[in-house]
Amino acid sequence: MYQANKQRYDKMIYNRVGNSGLKLSALGLGLWHNFGSVDPIENQKAIIHQAFDLGITYFDLANNYGPVPGSAEKNFGNILAHDMHAYRDELVISSKAGYEMWDGPYGNWGSKKSIIASANQSLARLQLDYVDIFYSHRPDPDTPVEETALALDQLVRDGKALYIGISNYSGIQTQAIIDIFNDLKTPFIIHQPRYNMFNRQIEQDLLPVLRETGKAAAVFSPLSQGLLTDKYLNGIPKTSRAAKSTSPFLHTNQVDATIKTVQRLNEVAKNRHQTLAEMALAWDLRHSEVASVIIGASRPEQLVDNVKALNNLNFSQAELNQIDSILSQQPNIDWQAH
Repeated sequence: MYQANKQRYDKMIYNRVGNSGLKLSALGLGLWHNFGSVDPIENQKAIIHQAFDLGITYFDLANNYGPVPGSAEKNFGNILAHDMHAYRDELVISSKAGYEMWDGPYGNWGSKKSIIASANQSLARLQLDYVDIFYSHRPDPDTPVEETALALDQLVRDGKALYIGISNYSGIQTQAIIDIFNDLKTPFIIHQPRYNMFNRQIEQDLLPVLRETGKAAAVFSPLSQGLLTDKYLNGIPKTSRAAKSTSPFLHTNQVDATIKTVQRLNEVAKNRHQTLAEMALAWDLRHSEVASVIIGASRPEQLVDNVKALNNLNFSQAELNQIDSILSQQPNIDWQAH
């Protein structure tokens, strides 16, 4: 039977989520990859156990994570029920609805029908009465924002979620739904956007809104699908995600176009006595609005390495200027696939 590390809280940092009372571990574990029905369950257990042993308390899921869709929630639910049930109240577990989950007009987007049904299905797979955070995974262009907001608010009133979040909304869209949540007194506290050194849109668009309204961000893709690690410093390994033509999120042309930039960033990281991945994670956390950075893992050892980023979170202005200068010379790339 799994017994958690008694020193798990000694070194992890916990950040307050905006003006709410909730705190999240500075690093959260995302279950988008490596936790589906095609992945070895023993490795999934080892990763989840290692995360918690390191003080990571935020576990991020969505209804369609797999493959097959739903299997990440099911696997996590089984691990929680059999190995970690005693620690449920020490965990922040989130899920989402908004991307395609089942056939027909109701298994997608942000209608009340879709969100309520999806949340009920997620809770069944997770074997939980409630999740700590439930997100609208993306804005729905065909559903009034009021309907999506009311559906999310109902989840809280029905005891199926403690807090509400949104993901992939623009700054303008975020402000619009915040106004509705304020009228409803919905505990909306967090936004989950993509953010890394190669994709900085939220600095201009979203972070100012979060700052002004007392909300926080939990950012995903902090390592840009592995580009901001040492994996591609010397080219494209045959076993890498970029080398696999089936990957919709990282392509060889993107790697080729960023190698020189990555090599220069790696020199900055070396001078900080960090790996490039550690520096990239710390760089995301430099914003007070970023409560947590969501990382993925295919092996427990990756989590041990990533947590080392917390040993050096401070940047001098000279370092930030150097990073900005390097990034400003990066050729324009279409990052929409990220």
